[in-house]
Amino acid sequence: MLTLASKLKRDDGLRGSRTSAPASDSTRRVSVRDRLLVKEVAELEANLPCTCKVHFPDPNKLHCFQLTVTPDEGYYQGGKFQFETEVPDAYNMVPPKVKCLTRIWHPNITETGDICLSLLREHSIDGTGWAPTRTLKDVVWGLNSLFTDLLNFDDPLNIEAAEHHLRDKEDFRNKVEDYIKRYAR
Repeated sequence: MLTLASKLKRDDGLRGSRTSAPASDSTRRVSVRDRLLVKEVAELEANLPCTCKVHFPDPNKLHCFQLTVTPDEGYYQGGKFQFETEVPDAYNMVPPKVKCLTRIWHPNITETGDICLSLLREHSIDGTGWAPTRTLKDVVWGLNSLFTDLLNFDDPLNIEAAEHHLRDKEDFRNKVEDYIKRYAR
């Protein structure tokens, strides 16, 4: 994080003192997305839920990061779930792309990692989809909530998991625990 933030400051200083020198790689214009991300990542890191950790494999690429959610209650307690987030160039007009990398038995996450969370949708009928006023903090808190209060069996993406819960809650719990043991440690 500090690397990109310091680059932005250095670029601002160079822009003010530059005459007619051609732009090099180090003085190239920084995108709106990257400027937003410097602010949002600082806010995110200061306001992470205690069950979440964020990792930036490359501190110069704030638009690609991983989130680990370790629920401390409910069906998924004891699991460690990895999400990969990519923030597109058109951010904040479009939402980040998020994929669950951990195989999971969940009504709102498919076994292949697709996620049903309205704020990740560019257009949403219920009015709770993405808006330019949303931030990465909203995305992280939303993903964290998929394991507690946003766990939704009534509007599932993984219909089989939701029907399994409806049929036999105890067997559903056993399957979730089995998936945690196999894939989420």
